[in-house]
Order: sequence, then C-alpha cells, then structure tokens
Amino acid sequence: MQTFNVEGMTCAHCERAVINAIQVRDADARVEVDLGAGVVRVDGRLDDTTIREAIEEEGYQVR
Repeated sequence: MQTFNVEGMTCAHCERAVINAIQVRDADARVEVDLGAGVVRVDGRLDDTTIREAIEEEGYQVR
C-alpha cells in the first residue's frame, strides 16, 4: 500500500475527486482518504508517479 500526504482536501467532494482520479487509471485500486490527516492510501497496480500526477491534476498538492 502506498501512502501520500495531500494538502487541500477538505470535504467529501475532494475525497470523491481523488478516488475517481486514481480509479480511472486503475479501476481495481483500493483508495482510502483520511481528510483529517490529509492522507491518501492506495493499494493497486499504479506507480507512485502516476498516483501523484492523478492527485495533482485534481488540484491538490502532494507533499
């Protein structure tokens, strides 16, 4: 499982946007978003760079 610290996620819409962006690239990926901690966890076939790009394309900053 890959873990990313993400800035800017504040609501359920943010959570859904991040999950969708990742699952468009890997429909079988399991994505967990912790809004309070600003953490996204991904269990799937994508590499770190692809996941980072997917999150950043939605307007969030990966630290």
